[in-house]
Amino acid sequence: MSSDISYTTEEIAKMLKISKLTVYDLIKKGELPSYRVGKQMRVDAADLEAYKQRAKGIKAVPQPVQTADPLHHGAALSGVRPLVVTGQDISLDILVKYMEKGVAGIRPLRAYVGSLDSLIAMYRGESDIVSTHLLDGDTGEYNIPYIRKLLVGFPCMVVNLLSRNAGLYVQKGNPLGLSGWSDLARPGLRMANREKGSGARVLLDEQLRLHGIRPEQLDGYEEEQTNHIGVAAKVASGDADVGVGIEKAAAIVGQVDFIPLIQERYDLVMLKKAENMAWIGALLDILRSEEFRKELQTIAGYDLSRTGEVLFET
Repeated sequence: MSSDISYTTEEIAKMLKISKLTVYDLIKKGELPSYRVGKQMRVDAADLEAYKQRAKGIKAVPQPVQTADPLHHGAALSGVRPLVVTGQDISLDILVKYMEKGVAGIRPLRAYVGSLDSLIAMYRGESDIVSTHLLDGDTGEYNIPYIRKLLVGFPCMVVNLLSRNAGLYVQKGNPLGLSGWSDLARPGLRMANREKGSGARVLLDEQLRLHGIRPEQLDGYEEEQTNHIGVAAKVASGDADVGVGIEKAAAIVGQVDFIPLIQERYDLVMLKKAENMAWIGALLDILRSEEFRKELQTIAGYDLSRTGEVLFET
C-alpha cells in the first residue's frame, strides 16, 4: 500500500526533476512533511502525493496530523524548525550530532553541496548554515570576498569551523616529481577534477589563472568528481596523474601521496535574522565547547586554533 512507501530526498529530487536543495526548502517551509530514520530524511508517498495535488490546485483530502516523531528523540514535529546545513566535510556531521542534542526547537538537515553553490542557495533562502572554503586569488583571502559579493544586503555572520591543508594528490612515490601549482603547466598531465562550485575547483581555477595556465592544457579537466575521495581515488588507481583536494582524503584512500600547498579556512555562514539568533547563540556555544573540540581533535589534519571565532559580521 502507498501508506507503507516512503522516499529519500534524493529520490524525490529525481522524481520531481528538482535539486535536492529545493526538496529541503519544501521541507523547511512545511510544504513537504518529513521524518528522520537514522541520518536519512524520508517523506511518505501519501505526503508527496498530497503536495503534488496542492501544486496542481487540487484540494487534497485532509490527513491526520502527526504530533510527534518517534524516530527523532520523541521531538514534537509542530514547532520544530528544519535547518539545512550544507557542505561535505565530516566535521559537519559531527556538528549536526551536537546540534541535535544541544539546540532546542531545530532539526538539522544535511545537504552535501559545494561551497559556491551553498552560498547561492543561502541567497535563494534554501539553506541556513553554509560551510565554505573559497579562495580569492587576488587577495589570498578565504570566503569573505565571495560572501561580500553574493550576500549583498544580507546581515550575516561568518564563524570559523576549522582550517586544513589543501594541495595536490599525486601517485605513490610522486613519479612525475610534481611540487607546486606551476607544474600543472606540464604537457600531457592527466587531471582528476572536482565539480563546478566546489571549493577545490575554485582553488584550482584560481591557481591556474594566477599561473597563466589554460584549463584546456589539462587532460581530464572537464571530467568531474563529486568529492575529495573520488579525486584521490582516481590518482591512486593510475587513471590520473594529479588532483586537487584536502590531506584527509589522501589518508583515507591510501596509495596516493599528498603535497600540501595552502592552508584553507573552512568557515560557517549564517544569516542574522531575528528568528535565527537563538540557535546561532547555541551553535557558537557548541563550537567553543571543550567536548566538541576534543572530538574534532581526533581527526588528523584539522587546525582548531580559531574554531568558534567570529571572523566577519554585517
